[in-house]
Amino acid sequence: MERNNSLKEKGEKLKILAAGDFHGESSVSKKLAERAEKENVDLVILIGDITGPVQTKNIIKPFIDKKKKVVFVPGNWETEEDAENLAGLYGIKNLEKNYVAYKGVGIFGIGSADWNLYPDDEKTFSHLRKQHEKIKNLEKKIMISHIHAAGTKSELSGIPGSDGVRKAIDKLQPDLFLAGHIHELEGAEEKIGKTKVINVGKRGRIFEI
Repeated sequence: MERNNSLKEKGEKLKILAAGDFHGESSVSKKLAERAEKENVDLVILIGDITGPVQTKNIIKPFIDKKKKVVFVPGNWETEEDAENLAGLYGIKNLEKNYVAYKGVGIFGIGSADWNLYPDDEKTFSHLRKQHEKIKNLEKKIMISHIHAAGTKSELSGIPGSDGVRKAIDKLQPDLFLAGHIHELEGAEEKIGKTKVINVGKRGRIFEI
């Protein structure tokens, strides 16, 4: 677990750039890194499919060069080995392995490495519940997954979402749930209870929480 130990000032918010599904396009990661610097974000969250069929080396390097803190979950284009290599090479956190907390915001998630898009629903929910338990006393919470949740707008693509992830949204009610995978529904947004659900894509979205 990584924690920013600085006290949160009254009214202070965590500024995040969330993106993903750029499948190794270095031009996309460079533009996102430039945006992160220009917008002075505190944290970059990558929701998987960072590598891909046009995989290039140093895909995370533009963010590191801009001195941006990065966390991620693997997508279906990443293998477990890819995820370990990304974390080790760049010193970034895999949210499937390590929850993080910055400025009173807890962030946790689950990935889809090795095309494991639909793992056992109860195991998925149990994993997310256990991670959430570690940050439940924090003021705000963000849940991340590469695969979208069942019953959300991203299913308009015809590709079903994860029942386990949906159960976690329903039961845990994080403030934000960020996912990807469905390129054509990038930007789709809705509410489930108090949770704002957003499909982020390679263009990226900026949030303050």
